[in-house]
Amino acid sequence: MYGQILTRLKNATMARHDAFRVPHTKRSLIIAEILEKNGYIKGIAKKGRTETSRFLELKISYDENGRPVFSDFKLVSKPSRRLYAGYKDFKPVKSGYGHLVVSTPQGIMTSKEARKQKAGGELLFEIW
Repeated sequence: MYGQILTRLKNATMARHDAFRVPHTKRSLIIAEILEKNGYIKGIAKKGRTETSRFLELKISYDENGRPVFSDFKLVSKPSRRLYAGYKDFKPVKSGYGHLVVSTPQGIMTSKEARKQKAGGELLFEIW
């Protein structure tokens, strides 16, 4: 699910859209909140009335020059290859300018938050 959100974010920024939609699930909402907290998107709107028609509308963040804040992403864990690491093994992304998102027993969070809570887990994706 997180791969779909990131791909839609990349396609929307390349097309210079203001917002894009993703299906509403608990996991997609958590990923969207992480992206909003780190400044890659600037707003989340829950839309749709019935359970089958619910979606999230995410507004893309652009800097003062009109360039998107988001540059690219890399999926670390894939269905064919899951990668796990302890909190001491988290490396900086793009010399500290990016973020690593990790799925821990305490929930999905960035590696910085996971390091504070001393929780390791599955490495989901890097974003910068």
